[in-house]
Amino acid sequence: MACCHDVTCSSAASSDTLNSRKLRRVLWIALAVNAGFFVTEIAAGAAAGSTALQADALDFFGDAANYAISLGVAGMALTWRSRAAAVKGGTLIAFALWVLGSTAWHAFHGTLPRAEVMGVVGIAALIANGGVALMLYRFRGGDANMRSVWICSRNDAIGNAAVLFAALGVFGTGTGWPDVIVAAIMGGLGLWGGWQIVSQARGELRSVPAGRIMAAE
Repeated sequence: MACCHDVTCSSAASSDTLNSRKLRRVLWIALAVNAGFFVTEIAAGAAAGSTALQADALDFFGDAANYAISLGVAGMALTWRSRAAAVKGGTLIAFALWVLGSTAWHAFHGTLPRAEVMGVVGIAALIANGGVALMLYRFRGGDANMRSVWICSRNDAIGNAAVLFAALGVFGTGTGWPDVIVAAIMGGLGLWGGWQIVSQARGELRSVPAGRIMAAE
């Protein structure tokens, strides 16, 4: 079988991947899981006074939107998929900045979250996101759009585990600092993930000839 190295071939191969029934089914599952846990964690985070849970809830919201966009651009030209990835990366950066600001506010006011609520919700979210991450693992090597989907699912699973560590820390120390520290780490991870997505998307757009970009428009 001939090897394929140019933009046209890689775009076609990526398009085939995006159009696969298995991938679309996984994306729909991921969308439902993230939308459901956004509602759950935003309510639980507010009730428990946990910055880490609220950060995780906003990440769920951003990821639900990201999966919806990925489904919407499936089968489109590489330029459109790369643009969608750039939007998703920018959204992730914006959410991360919000998390860092909220973390600073809670640190200043010395909020003490409820560790038991954090633990229960964190375990449920970790189980759900771990399953989604495993389903998406095979698609992690695609274009910027597909890589962004994998990065989001990976960050979610890491964030859920971090929430559990924060809950244990709050319970053990009787202070809100473990919650603040974990939320700050999650915010930094979001910034890094968003920058990775935007950087690859920009590289893909630069690799496409100007004529192809105008044709896609």
